[in-house]
Amino acid sequence: MAARETAPERKEELREMARICERVPAHAPQTFWEALQYYWFVHVGVITELNPWDSFNPGRLDQHLYPFYRKDLEEGRLTEERARELLQAFWIKFNNHPAPPKVGVTAEESGTYTDFALINLGGVQADGSDGVNELTFLMLDVIEEMRLLQPSSMLQVSKKNPDRFIKRALKIIKTGFGQPSIFNTDAIVQELVRQGKRVEDARCGGASGCVESGAFGKEAYILTGYFNIPKIVELTLNNGFDPHTNKQLGLQTGDPCDFHSFDEFFTAFETQLRYFIDIKIQGNNLIDRLYAKYMPAPFLSLLIDDCIANGKDYHAGGARYNTSYIQGVGLGSVTDALTSIQYNVYDKKILTMPQLQELLRANFSHDREYRRRFLNETPKYGNDDDYADAVMRRIFEAYYNAVDGRPNVRGGCHRINLLPTTVHVYFGRVTGALPDGRLAREPLSEGISPVQGADRNGPTSVIKSAAKIDHIRTGGTLLNQKFTPQLLADDDGIAKLTHLIRTYFRLDGHHIQFNCVTAETLREAQKSPEKYRDLIVRVAGYSDYFVDLGEELQNEIIRRTEHAEF
Repeated sequence: MAARETAPERKEELREMARICERVPAHAPQTFWEALQYYWFVHVGVITELNPWDSFNPGRLDQHLYPFYRKDLEEGRLTEERARELLQAFWIKFNNHPAPPKVGVTAEESGTYTDFALINLGGVQADGSDGVNELTFLMLDVIEEMRLLQPSSMLQVSKKNPDRFIKRALKIIKTGFGQPSIFNTDAIVQELVRQGKRVEDARCGGASGCVESGAFGKEAYILTGYFNIPKIVELTLNNGFDPHTNKQLGLQTGDPCDFHSFDEFFTAFETQLRYFIDIKIQGNNLIDRLYAKYMPAPFLSLLIDDCIANGKDYHAGGARYNTSYIQGVGLGSVTDALTSIQYNVYDKKILTMPQLQELLRANFSHDREYRRRFLNETPKYGNDDDYADAVMRRIFEAYYNAVDGRPNVRGGCHRINLLPTTVHVYFGRVTGALPDGRLAREPLSEGISPVQGADRNGPTSVIKSAAKIDHIRTGGTLLNQKFTPQLLADDDGIAKLTHLIRTYFRLDGHHIQFNCVTAETLREAQKSPEKYRDLIVRVAGYSDYFVDLGEELQNEIIRRTEHAEF
């Protein structure tokens, strides 16, 4: 192409491209452009080997590129504007690589074609010092200017980082883009160290995909699938029988009509929970053995410490750390369901267990008054109500104890995280009516967010409820909030949301993300999609075009509580 080109500037640019492509990745990059091209070749190698939909991502891109950026600026090889253009091209390459087509349940669990590559910005360096630099802010400019779904972006926020870092990101978020998401670096480091990782490896790690924590470049941390926790309530209410499939899926833990206390009911729930976790882990270990034997990843193994030193493939336990995550789904829904049983059946004795079972079988069609009471007069998670939040903590402990520390076949352990992608819609479709007033087949709550519309005391109460679980014992939690654009229209609103984020992170919250759009706008987009082709919303751990989402998912996002004040 350079030989045919007549424009001198373009000819030289093409020759430089050829030179760089001859050099990397066989040799270490020496310039900013070489470093970017090096990374892209590595990325293409991995996705070609695995055809993944598994969030292989650039990690701490501002940290990795900053030495090249500074050196090139000082030696006159690069300008800020040229660096911006190269980064924009890099963003376009990611956006032009959608995830492989998905069908069946795979499409149901994640109804998107984004590839979940998540660029981490900020955080801390290996020595624990502030990791924000001038390239961090340049990348935020690129994110705002390009406004692309991929690569997704996030802020790692530490107490070491300046507030202006958060405020710059919020000025992007308030445009309704749904990016960047915000993560607590100090919590992520504690999470990884608790799992047995070196503190330096933890500081150089972060989150990938939606919210999953890992030691970048040193760990095989694999999401093994989603777990429908509210479904366990339905099975417990029916002595292990599943009304959806008309099969005895669970254990016979006893007829709930014979239980004399909520503790008895919860013991049965916990027994069912562990039974299905046991099945899940058996399946995980079988799949891991299949991958190790039949699907080695030699190229990826070259890149992840310590596969070469151990002489083992990435899928066979070669990495320095090997973690299997099980993603719990529906924390808000299961909390409100069990809270309603405790409150209405056992504590207040407003109805009996046989009455509750009949209401659920009939999907509340015979008695709307009980449903109104369940929806409006029963304690709900997300309102800083200790009655409901105590139940939430008890559920968390049961789930954690059923999973955490149990060995996988790669020499590591199973851990928990709490995220849904879009599977909370699918899981809702196979789950009957629940005691919190949710109708059969409706979506479950997403992430650790409250049930849609159940949080009525403002965003501060939501974060106080969410912080009552121990995020440090997870590998990631996902919290969504929705604000009206007017709330962030001026610097005062930006400052208040900055304080809200800092407060949540002081309480050890792992992650928070925001939609800045009104329900009215979303309803208009449903009616006239051709007028809202560029409307982007935060779905779960990713952003997508609103009009490309299924109607059920659109409705679930509309139903999320819309905060108009702090």
